[in-house]
Amino acid sequence: MARDAVHLALDTEALQLALEGQGNQVVQVQSKAVDRASYLLRPDYGRKLDDASVAQLEDMKSAAGIDFLVVVGDGLSSLAVERHVQPLLAEIRKVTPVEWTTGPVVIASQARVAIADEIGEIMGARMVVMLIGERPGLSSPDSLGIYLTYNPKAGLSDADRNCISNVRPEGLNYAAAAKKMMWLAREAMRLKVSGVALKDESDVLELDVSETPGLVEK
Repeated sequence: MARDAVHLALDTEALQLALEGQGNQVVQVQSKAVDRASYLLRPDYGRKLDDASVAQLEDMKSAAGIDFLVVVGDGLSSLAVERHVQPLLAEIRKVTPVEWTTGPVVIASQARVAIADEIGEIMGARMVVMLIGERPGLSSPDSLGIYLTYNPKAGLSDADRNCISNVRPEGLNYAAAAKKMMWLAREAMRLKVSGVALKDESDVLELDVSETPGLVEK
């Protein structure tokens, strides 16, 4: 099952229609990996856009920039994207600050995590979040990952991103994942950092004191 999930192609046209049905503007781009074989053999190809996609995004760039850009990548499990991106994105939209400018949802085919940084840089995004299929395990072929980068640009490393893993109903549910991601995004905007410089304290700060023994006022 894990091997099948890695090789299963994402139906990007169906995903675009579904996301547009939610009211999103959607644009599709392609990495330098022309097919699944080259994607698996050359991970570096999946981290870079092809020339046509670079030109396409440059034509769409807004002079005012974008606060918060969502990128969807097939990654190593298109099954995860197919099952979870729609409901997760709906939850993300609920908690996104109304004052933030948002760009189109960018669907990237044959994508690795780092491709979102290049996309964000070209689009002039202050922050980019990547929703991507994680490497399948024996018990979870459909786990989705979230990667958040402040001031995205090509060449960043994993240390520059915050990661939320195992997003699926049997793991971290959509509402909880969206809430955790948005806490990080707000802090990233406030502190102007992400990755190892941004510690996730969302669970600690949202602790309900009234439910904690010994902390209830008498």
